[in-house]
Amino acid sequence: MLDIRRIRQEPEVVAQLLAKKHVHVDLDIVKRLDAKKREITLEIERLKARRNQASEEVSQRKKRGEDASDLIAETRRVGEQIKELEASVAPIDQELQDFLLTVPNTPLPQVPDGESADDNVEIHKFGHVPHFSFRAKAHWDIGENLGIIDFERARKISGSRFNVLAGMGARLSRALINFMLDHARNRGYMEMATPYLVNEASMFGTGQFPKFVEDVFHVVPHDYYLIPTAEVPLTNLFRDEIIQDALPLKFTAYTASFRAEAGAAGRDTRGLIRQHQFDKVELVRFEEPNNSQAALEEMLRDAETVLEDLNLPYRTVMLCGGDMGFGQALTYDIEVWMPSYGKYVEISSVSNMTDFQARRANIRYRPKGAKKTELVHTLNGSALAVGRTIAAILENYQLPNGHVQVPDVLVPYLGGDEQI
Repeated sequence: MLDIRRIRQEPEVVAQLLAKKHVHVDLDIVKRLDAKKREITLEIERLKARRNQASEEVSQRKKRGEDASDLIAETRRVGEQIKELEASVAPIDQELQDFLLTVPNTPLPQVPDGESADDNVEIHKFGHVPHFSFRAKAHWDIGENLGIIDFERARKISGSRFNVLAGMGARLSRALINFMLDHARNRGYMEMATPYLVNEASMFGTGQFPKFVEDVFHVVPHDYYLIPTAEVPLTNLFRDEIIQDALPLKFTAYTASFRAEAGAAGRDTRGLIRQHQFDKVELVRFEEPNNSQAALEEMLRDAETVLEDLNLPYRTVMLCGGDMGFGQALTYDIEVWMPSYGKYVEISSVSNMTDFQARRANIRYRPKGAKKTELVHTLNGSALAVGRTIAAILENYQLPNGHVQVPDVLVPYLGGDEQI
């Protein structure tokens, strides 16, 4: 959520930044509701001051033995006025807050201009794109031929966009999860195990609601929501709290993730790239505002080095304004090379959310030596999406005989097995 004071003081600047995301927000609605709320609030404060003054005068008259019935009647009338005004300002404030929840975060100044993924700016590349001396296969064919991925039985059990991993497929998934968690822990992240079901307040806190309500799975009648990413429970650990520990705080968690993918029909319908349920290791950081951008660069390396350890070719791009998400102020996408696509495919997004989530979730800290609290900055990123990593390994490490070489770093996690 954006700071209402910022919209009040520099609406043109906010509008220009939102336009960089190719989003038009009628900020006049905010200004109108804010002005009306402030007008009524000032009148309430004036009436409360008059009531306090009248109550003091009543006390003084009684001490002097004088009649105070007129002032007592006035305090009652003022009290009724206050109640009426407070009742009238409540729906205005609710309308204002509801509207602010629909306003995206503003991009940071260094975010490049652009309308779509075609305008993202490449930062660097790692590794060499493989050139095969045989006809390379897509990961869905490799997995089915090896008997380690079963899409048909998953479709029978659940429907489309699900998979069953069998034998070495399941073991590879578990090996990657353990490797990714160990990698994050070695880089200073505390491992957490969090719920997969969260309440509505948690979804609002991280910005999934109200914009992406159609993209999540709602569990009724219990009114829980399946998490789309571990970012949601990890960030909400400190909702409505003042963080007492010294910043930064760095957390990692493996969870299953669930996305309805509303509006995504026809996109990546084959394979492991776009699933309703998938595994992911997530990174979340809580930072002081003046350090969040440096922390983002560090978090980017935390994710990139997972791919480097796996020796998978990738590239990193900075997203342009038009390709950025709702709550992101600056985002890097890490894209792994997928031979079946003939291009790099997103495997991680690493984002600085600045104080956008913290304001929604009311997450604060007290700077050293300060009396007042301030909002933290939150950051998140995948390190990595497990299914997409499996797909990348199967395609980039495939052998002429249909087997798949295991990346060296995963051999110990697979009990010494060097091939699938």
